[in-house]
Amino acid sequence: MKGKILAGMIAAFAILMLADSSNAQRVRREARGRGMTKAQVKAVINRVEDRVDNFVKNYDKALDRSRLDGSSRENWLMNRARDLESATDELSREFDRRDAWVENKDEVRRCLNIASDIDRNMKSYRYGAAAEGNWDRVRYELNTLADIYNLPRVGAAAYH
Repeated sequence: MKGKILAGMIAAFAILMLADSSNAQRVRREARGRGMTKAQVKAVINRVEDRVDNFVKNYDKALDRSRLDGSSRENWLMNRARDLESATDELSREFDRRDAWVENKDEVRRCLNIASDIDRNMKSYRYGAAAEGNWDRVRYELNTLADIYNLPRVGAAAYH
């Protein structure tokens, strides 16, 4: 009998610890951006801009070498890549214009939404190591922004 009670107490304790651990992870994620300075967030935005610019160049070449070359799908995908490039440029401009970095959440959300379209496509087709590696770096930096702004990451259902 004592063994069953002890086992039950251990199980309850383990469940409480797991719940507390997941709650702590959520709190850390939500608080991640709160302690950041505007300069630190700007550095992430600058990396996003640089990586998106590099991705667009490689993506264009990769699309030209893909089976999508010359199709309306290729045009749509290239336009989405350019939309992402424009959105990151706008994010940077608006970020510089505003006093508080938290005011740019809508611009970040727009970038993540566009990136999610591209991400779905990147998972569906093969474009070669250069374009796929560039996309991995873009997605990483955009997910860093998502965490800072407490938004869903690239590819989340919120962007479908």
